[in-house]
Amino acid sequence: MKKRLSDLAPDETGIIEAIDGPVHDLMCLGLRVGKTVKMVTKQPVKGPVVVLSGEVEIAMGIGTAQRVMVIVTPQEA
Repeated sequence: MKKRLSDLAPDETGIIEAIDGPVHDLMCLGLRVGKTVKMVTKQPVKGPVVVLSGEVEIAMGIGTAQRVMVIVTPQEA
């Protein structure tokens, strides 16, 4: 299932499939196509989202997170 990064639920994991628009800033943060990310937290409305990529937590605005498309990976029991 494909979702925007901003639509992942807390603790949901996905693999980055595509980035809409300029990618330089996201690449500097370590976010690239093929990387696995896990939603840590997101604030309601226009708040920031925090994702885990490897062992690094990355905070970004909701607008930035909406540009990233991920393929949701199954939850492990």
